[in-house]
Amino acid sequence: MDANTQQRIDDLVKNHEVVLFMKGNAAFPMCGFSGRAVQILKASGVDSRGLTTVNVLEDEAIRQGIKEYSNWPTIPQLYVKGEFIGGSDIMMEMYESGELQELVTGGTA
Repeated sequence: MDANTQQRIDDLVKNHEVVLFMKGNAAFPMCGFSGRAVQILKASGVDSRGLTTVNVLEDEAIRQGIKEYSNWPTIPQLYVKGEFIGGSDIMMEMYESGELQELVTGGTA
């Protein structure tokens, strides 16, 4: 991955509260896992204004680069407050335990 792609990903992750790298976007997810990730975030109290999505299908450099950035092989990938959280399975586990809601709402849930 080139330094420019790394920097773009780093800026996205660090400059937005909640970032989801996904296939498609929040309105039109392009795969089941991405769709599920968006639903989990909505159920956790993240509104569309508070969610930044990055469509990896529109940018091959980001699509490959995010896997290297996080050292995680699959998409979607969730970042909250600059920290890598995981994919849709981890998001679901955290949602079921209440951990995700606390993380994305800053403990005000």
